[in-house]
Amino acid sequence: MSLQEDPLSSYLDHEVSGYDTQAYPSYFDTNDRFEPKFTSLIEYEHEIISLKRFDDVGCSAISDIEVVNVDDFGAKGDGTEDDTEAFEKAWEKACSSTSATTLVVPSYKNYLLKPVRFSGPCESDLTIKIYGTIEASDDRSDYELDFQHWLVFENIENFLVEGGGTINGNGDIWWENSCKINKSLPCTHAPTAITFNKCKNLRVANLKIKDAQQIHLSFQKCVDVQASNLMVTAPEKSPNTDGIHVTKTQNIQIESCVIGTGDDCISIVSGSENVQVIDITCGPGHGISIGSLGSGNSEAHVSNVMVNRAVLSGTTNGVRIKTWQGSAVQVRDVVYKNIIGTSASEVAIKFNCSKSFPCLGIALDDIDLVSEGEGTSKASCENVEWSEVGKVIVEYDAETIYSLYLSDINVLLKQLDSF
Repeated sequence: MSLQEDPLSSYLDHEVSGYDTQAYPSYFDTNDRFEPKFTSLIEYEHEIISLKRFDDVGCSAISDIEVVNVDDFGAKGDGTEDDTEAFEKAWEKACSSTSATTLVVPSYKNYLLKPVRFSGPCESDLTIKIYGTIEASDDRSDYELDFQHWLVFENIENFLVEGGGTINGNGDIWWENSCKINKSLPCTHAPTAITFNKCKNLRVANLKIKDAQQIHLSFQKCVDVQASNLMVTAPEKSPNTDGIHVTKTQNIQIESCVIGTGDDCISIVSGSENVQVIDITCGPGHGISIGSLGSGNSEAHVSNVMVNRAVLSGTTNGVRIKTWQGSAVQVRDVVYKNIIGTSASEVAIKFNCSKSFPCLGIALDDIDLVSEGEGTSKASCENVEWSEVGKVIVEYDAETIYSLYLSDINVLLKQLDSF
């Protein structure tokens, strides 16, 4: 069987960023205005990730690759019959192969899966090509053993997941039973659609992920990750449907993604460091967030984060840092640059840091977020390192400000149709 083309790849490579370099030339100029203390934060954008095999993933001659097709293990792909067992058998075959292997999910089919774990370590480098659709069971009783996960990939090294297909969390039944939708119901967990746990040298690319039960895509305790050319969508009112969630993960690059959900487009939480977010189109949703951190007086830390070139459309918050007061939380060395778009709420930038452990080394450069409605958009900063440099046009609502670095900030009221 020959491997198929990735139909989503060429579209996203050209369309996903939403940027026109002629329309916004200043957003692509090299910036040399940062003080020396922030220079390393800008430079690390080019150094943050050194993934030894990403350029070579999928480059072996097709004759050298063992191809495993889920259909050969009994998968029907008719959208009604349970294909979980067939996928488990195909995974066992692919993961145990001693040669580079590609596991294929064929196009033009809809594979119905119950919660399932695909575990390593595997014997060799492994690629999954998702050309068709993988859809979650909407029977909540199928999740009785684990209400928090649907698809889990764990303990896998040198792993590529791509193909241009769709992963559908089928989340409607979970949203209907959420306490945020129906106040009479108790608040309970819903599954994360896709979880990568303890993976190393991981690339996830060229996929559509939609309608997750709760979080769409989570990277947990992973090292050296690239997530690129992803289209992540769910209705604006779907509860807790974060797009991409990063926790306890080091050296991760999220690039050229379109994300519109009912919660954070991207959320970064404790234990994450060296996080690079580039060329993101976000909205609807809650924006790009660090946190929340430190609930229950727990310790938490996030460091070395770069968000560069993002277009936000009608997000309830543009960018924010959320911590619980009184907790032992440290957020440091975070750069936001070249961010444009609209905010649906009055507060477009919100940094709510711990009084005991203020956020340190926070830099903003070329931020232009405008309000969709009446009134002036605001930046709210509590317990943040502060030093003001360059052109600043913003209304501050702050209790304790230390040394936040600002350059060319413009948070003003503009009508959406004139933007």
